[in-house]
Amino acid sequence: MKASDLIVQCLENEGVRYVFGLPGEEILDILDSLADSRVTFIPTRHEQGAAFMADAYGRLTGTAGVCLSTLGPGATNLATGIADANLDRAPLVAITGQAARDRIHKESHQHVDIIEHLRPLTKWNTRLETATVIPEVIRKAFKLAESEKPGACHVEVPEDVAGEAVEGTPLSTERARRPSPDRPALQAAVRLIEEASHPLIFAGNGVIRGHASRELRELARTHGIPVVHTFMAKGSMPSDDDLCLLSAGLQARDYVSCGFDKADLIIAVGYDPVEYAPKFWNPDRKKPIIHIDFTPAEVDSFYQPVVEVVADVREALELLNDMVRGEKDPSPYLELRRLILEDLEEGADDQTFPLKPQHILRELRTRMGREDILISDVGTHKLWIARTFPAYEPNTVLISNGLAAMGFALPAAIAAKLVHPERKVVAVSGDGGFLMNSQELETARRLGLAVVNVIFRDGGYNLIQWKQQTRLGRETGVTFGNPDFVALAEAFGAKGYPVESPRELGPALTQALAEPGPSIVDVPVDYGENAKLTERLGHLVCPI
Repeated sequence: MKASDLIVQCLENEGVRYVFGLPGEEILDILDSLADSRVTFIPTRHEQGAAFMADAYGRLTGTAGVCLSTLGPGATNLATGIADANLDRAPLVAITGQAARDRIHKESHQHVDIIEHLRPLTKWNTRLETATVIPEVIRKAFKLAESEKPGACHVEVPEDVAGEAVEGTPLSTERARRPSPDRPALQAAVRLIEEASHPLIFAGNGVIRGHASRELRELARTHGIPVVHTFMAKGSMPSDDDLCLLSAGLQARDYVSCGFDKADLIIAVGYDPVEYAPKFWNPDRKKPIIHIDFTPAEVDSFYQPVVEVVADVREALELLNDMVRGEKDPSPYLELRRLILEDLEEGADDQTFPLKPQHILRELRTRMGREDILISDVGTHKLWIARTFPAYEPNTVLISNGLAAMGFALPAAIAAKLVHPERKVVAVSGDGGFLMNSQELETARRLGLAVVNVIFRDGGYNLIQWKQQTRLGRETGVTFGNPDFVALAEAFGAKGYPVESPRELGPALTQALAEPGPSIVDVPVDYGENAKLTERLGHLVCPI
């Protein structure tokens, strides 16, 4: 068979359903092999969109999403999405074409060294120098991409290798069992928990990746231990649970910081400092910390665990729950939760126009089910979503908070709808982030995917405006003009809904969510709430 046929057989063997990408001359053989396979090739309108789709697919399924491009500019366009998957800990395998081996050593049309280009952005990458190693290389790429901490791997395929004749079969995809917790480490953790008066669980993305949300909830509820979660761990503890203190992630002190202040023990479960640096919640370096994760703790002077339980997170939590004796008094934290919820209600019922971000999100939440999916782009709206948008189940609010790349939401929403066609899927973007990958609206339209795009329109890169005003007292280089988003939607064959008064928001969202195809809801937003939040948090006095 052709080497490209063997590559595709290996993808089938890995359970790959979709390959997202753009066609190109150097990947003609791979595209031809895909055409005769069980794998669906989905042409996107930009390689970055393809990489974000593979990124979100991997995050939602736990199996590597796959993106494909040609050499040179096609491969360099993948870079941001590859880096996003790597820092968001989403399994992804990128396959790129390359010039034939007889011209890689010299100056040649469209040839750049993609291996070196992607080396710092991936867990592992390589070039296929001979077709005989295809089964090993593809298996290794998927194994490493899906192993903790998950991330991105890359395989480069020179066009002459893809066309070689080869014999071979895919390798076994049997997954290794994750290690059980070390018993002395568990016993040390149990002793610390039992001795603490006010322990606090800090849940990170690893809880969701490890399918450990049920065990986390049981540990918290059985022993009266409150839970704070990172942006990417929203839904690990339901927002409406009395023991949930909601999200930590603002670099300024927030109300949830008072929970860290009160705690005499932090139980960090699946925590990843790439999201929220320890110096923000352990500034005095005095908190005793239990580290529970698949991998050892990062070396950080603000994060020095007393004990590390390095094992399968789900099993570790299950065993801890059985071993710990007694129940804590969470009443101080319950009072803090009440005050946090009061703060989050601020502005949610405000009927002024342009609309407050809290009000937009409240209206959206009331129209979505507990298992429907909201995907946030990056910008000021991300912070409002992380703070105020309730999540009840894992992987129902997706936020890019590792690389935190603008342009993520719409491509990610497309992947989410492919994974969960039975759920409503909403992408929330700023007007800056939306236009970075708005071309993928055509992809959604072509695939007939009911993806709702809610655009917070303010005519600026507001998160930077906010920081400029707070730090420097003025702003520069952060404003722009916008197209008519409703007309743009219609030009793509989608539906567009303008919101021109507070009373129009609810009906527009209801209609958009009922559409059989993609839609845009254009919402003017008032980010004057940012300054109010900065002022309020600047005078924060902890109530507990």
